[in-house]
Amino acid sequence: MSVPGMTETTEAVARARAGDADAWGELYRDFAPAIFRFCRRALPTREDAEDATMEIFMKLRDKLSQYDETRSFSAWLYRVAANHCWDILRRRKIRQDKETEDVEDVPLEHPDPSQLDKLIEQKTSEEVRHALQKLGARARMALVLRYYSDMSYDEIADALGVRRAFVGVVLLRARHELRQALEGKSALAAGGTS
Repeated sequence: MSVPGMTETTEAVARARAGDADAWGELYRDFAPAIFRFCRRALPTREDAEDATMEIFMKLRDKLSQYDETRSFSAWLYRVAANHCWDILRRRKIRQDKETEDVEDVPLEHPDPSQLDKLIEQKTSEEVRHALQKLGARARMALVLRYYSDMSYDEIADALGVRRAFVGVVLLRARHELRQALEGKSALAAGGTS
């Protein structure tokens, strides 16, 4: 089964807004697997991702009236999902100490993206997920939004509630930290002191 085109999605959204239960089923069936994969990369456990996916689709019922049909539905849905996951991580205060204080300490060298891609390809998805968990919540969310959900800098800034100019800094630091985690340099895991 192929992912629905924009017309089919727009029609399903309109029917769902009108209270059509079948349309809700269509939206869930078409988008839940991708939202689950997104949540699985953003949150610590599979159970968290399963719960978050269900909660996101429950929120969707309340938020669907806010959807602007001139925008991509999937991009809007990812934004709702990102905000939900971000709220979960914030509530749990997962590694907040690493989120914004050390912007001045960001390494100036740009990790070669192709080098990071090669490193990721060499690792299992479990190893990559474990490495992602070592990152601060904001850095992890930025990477997931950019590389797994293919969001623009503007969409990431909107989802994370930061200025667009800060997104590049967050991504730069996140790629650097992810590369270190994948290479086994465990300064982060050891709670590196400065």
